[in-house]
Amino acid sequence: MFDPQMELLLTVFVGVVGDAEAGKGAATWGEAQAALRACGEVEEDVALAVEAEDAEELQAILDAWFSGQRHLLEHDRGVLKRALKAFRKSLKVTLLAAESSLGGGPMSGGRKSAIVGIRPPARYPKTVWDELVRQGRLVDDSRGLYELPPE
Repeated sequence: MFDPQMELLLTVFVGVVGDAEAGKGAATWGEAQAALRACGEVEEDVALAVEAEDAEELQAILDAWFSGQRHLLEHDRGVLKRALKAFRKSLKVTLLAAESSLGGGPMSGGRKSAIVGIRPPARYPKTVWDELVRQGRLVDDSRGLYELPPE
């Protein structure tokens, strides 16, 4: 079941196009239409492609999104923004917790934490984190840890 607060509409469309190419698209088109309704307003050409069950048009839209020729849907940008904010807060709390216990005593100056990456909050699916990595807003160390890119 699609959760509009946590999941990308983009991943639903990728699954629909993949299933349509494999010849089993009837159920997934219904899921895509339900996901569109759950998200509210979307761009007209996207809605028309899903309503018409046009896999070629939807693939062209996906290609434009992945190549950067077209902005992601407003819904997906909101999900990515919330996920990145949650990641930053989680990283900040992790750093503060580590730095508060590294000092050794109340009179010491303390030390800086060497933590640079964390496991992302589990409430967002891996596809959200992968999209943030693809956009260059996070770095994946391939062990399940993510970090902010160098500034």
